[in-house]
Amino acid sequence: MRRLLLLRHAKTETDSPSGHDQDRRLDDRGHRDAAEIGGWLADHPPLPNRALVSPAVRTTQTWEIVREAMKEAGPQPKVEFVPELYGADPTQLLTTIRMASVTDPKRLMLIGHNPGMHELALTLTGSGDETSRHALNDNLPTSGLAIFDFAIDDWNEVSFRRGKLVLFVSPKLLKQASRN
Repeated sequence: MRRLLLLRHAKTETDSPSGHDQDRRLDDRGHRDAAEIGGWLADHPPLPNRALVSPAVRTTQTWEIVREAMKEAGPQPKVEFVPELYGADPTQLLTTIRMASVTDPKRLMLIGHNPGMHELALTLTGSGDETSRHALNDNLPTSGLAIFDFAIDDWNEVSFRRGKLVLFVSPKLLKQASRN
């Protein structure tokens, strides 16, 4: 069994001071939302063993905030900054996931960008929680987290439509749940 966690970066400023998309930083809401998702992860183990993070400023900042929120919850994931995650489409993302077979973590987290992350989540989903599937169909919002289980022994075996969507959560969904 392997678990894949897909996390989209948190909310960002519209433009970066440099004018380059990769340099966009988190805004105030992004900082709060990343901390909320990190706290949620800390409260819902097991934590990922490895995190693959796009090197864009917003994904790096999201990772740092999430990591900080998880630090008391258990062993910290090993992190690798993977340039190929920036602007990747679902096929490129799948290739990156399969390459995790080299280090073979049981639980792998990717922190990246839309539209690729949302499209990947949709194409990986073969079964799973119906409420989460419905919510994920619309969007993978900033700080959105999709958690998949795969009945496999090696990351090389991950393929489209074979994932079980265990849960989809976002700061907005967490706020709605706390009101009910």
